[in-house]
Amino acid sequence: MAIRKKSNLTIIFILFTILLDLIGFGIILPVLPSLITELTTLSTAKSAAIAGYLIVSYALMQFLFSPLLGNLSDRFGRRPILLFSLIGLTIDYLIMGFAPSLGWLFVGRILAGIAGATVGTATAYIADITPKEKRSEKFGLIGAAFGLGFIIGPIIGGELGEISPRAPFYAAAILTFSNFLFGMLVLPESLNMRKRRRFDIKRANPIGAILAFRRYRAVIWLLAVLFLFSLAGQTYPAIWNFFTIERFDWSSSQVGRSLAVFGISFALVQGLLIGKIINFVGESKTVKLGLLAAFIAFIGMAFINTPNALYGFLLIGAFSGLAAPAINGLMSQQVADNSQGELQGAINATNSMTAIIGPFVATQLFTYFSAEPEKIYFPGAPFFTAAILIIIAFVTFLYTTYKFGLRRKTGKK
Repeated sequence: MAIRKKSNLTIIFILFTILLDLIGFGIILPVLPSLITELTTLSTAKSAAIAGYLIVSYALMQFLFSPLLGNLSDRFGRRPILLFSLIGLTIDYLIMGFAPSLGWLFVGRILAGIAGATVGTATAYIADITPKEKRSEKFGLIGAAFGLGFIIGPIIGGELGEISPRAPFYAAAILTFSNFLFGMLVLPESLNMRKRRRFDIKRANPIGAILAFRRYRAVIWLLAVLFLFSLAGQTYPAIWNFFTIERFDWSSSQVGRSLAVFGISFALVQGLLIGKIINFVGESKTVKLGLLAAFIAFIGMAFINTPNALYGFLLIGAFSGLAAPAINGLMSQQVADNSQGELQGAINATNSMTAIIGPFVATQLFTYFSAEPEKIYFPGAPFFTAAILIIIAFVTFLYTTYKFGLRRKTGKK
């Protein structure tokens, strides 16, 4: 009983660590427009371009450091890497809270990107302690933690942002440091010495981490699907705050609450439904359902006219959360146990690549089609572009399942 209790506390710590990373990301969304305006006095449409650069700086660090930390965790264990991330995030939140200039915001985002790159290590920890056939379901819990981060983060950012755009970061620093202390007490090492492998710097870089799986051709194609899906998904965090302010003149509180609705729906889908859906129809069909939901939501957002309809498409978009854990589960089934950390590093590197490209493209499209309404005024242009990417992802996934027979390996047990 004591062992099981300790195991449950460990899972809680891992999920809370991921949750805090997303809280930190979600906190900044409602207050970012006012924070940039406070420091630069630019309009909403033009501030979006600067926000894109901030998001890109965060993502670039994740791209560079995710495979490095994933490989280090395969060599030295998961525990020290996870605890390191919490200290880094605590420092980041304090920097963001006290930032006197735009330059310090970039310093904070860079540090957050380095520390947040350990999400792959946390996922590998789950893979270490979970049987292969249950990993997709457990990865769904990780997705639920992401969803909860989009609930708690925007709520904290939106509500405390009404007091000051800096106040949310102080709260996040306290939560993160508290979780570090919790982890010191309850987190055992999940990767025993026998399963550890030699650190190879050639594999500990973003491109090398992905190319290391060339021998697993199905994994490479699934990474391509994940890339397209995640690239489209970057539209939400990149422009949602600026889009709703531009279209509906929302306050930071309204922005935060709308993101919280999405987060709640996303968490329910990944925390409660994904395991049942995968058991019933298999990973392959689950991915297709998630991609279909994403396409409908993006097309709806592109041409939205009223806040009520916006909430309807948000709820549909939450079901896109079915796709990523199922893709992740399919890839995890293809590789050896001692390569799970490397795989998660490659997955995180792929997601980070999309987080570099996606926000830049989305914010530039938004600025171009919104800053000068007397020309072509179409604030929904980034969502329309995302819908096109989802179509390409769907076709790529159909080819992958046919080419490698993944359909035969999944389905109702």
